[in-house]
Amino acid sequence: MSDKLYVGIDKDENAGLTHLGRVVRDAWLFGILPETETCSGWSSSQMQNLYEQVYAAWEPYAHLPSRLPEELQQRHTKMYAKAITTAKKNGWNAELGEDE
Repeated sequence: MSDKLYVGIDKDENAGLTHLGRVVRDAWLFGILPETETCSGWSSSQMQNLYEQVYAAWEPYAHLPSRLPEELQQRHTKMYAKAITTAKKNGWNAELGEDE
């Protein structure tokens, strides 16, 4: 059985506003990965390792953007605003459907 590989945040659905895309974006936020790293072709075990690092980086802030230091809070806002704008331009709708 082959391991499913991540497509990369640049090719992910909805401008990377998926679970794995958010892990990559948060890795950029905390300096775990350079913003040039898309994680394209990464295995699920590599993504799990990255998730664990990102999870640990969020722990001191209770996993809440509002508890980030001002500089990180501003970067977070800017990064996610850009992704949301791009996703909306490509037809993404943040509203939940009746079955969600």
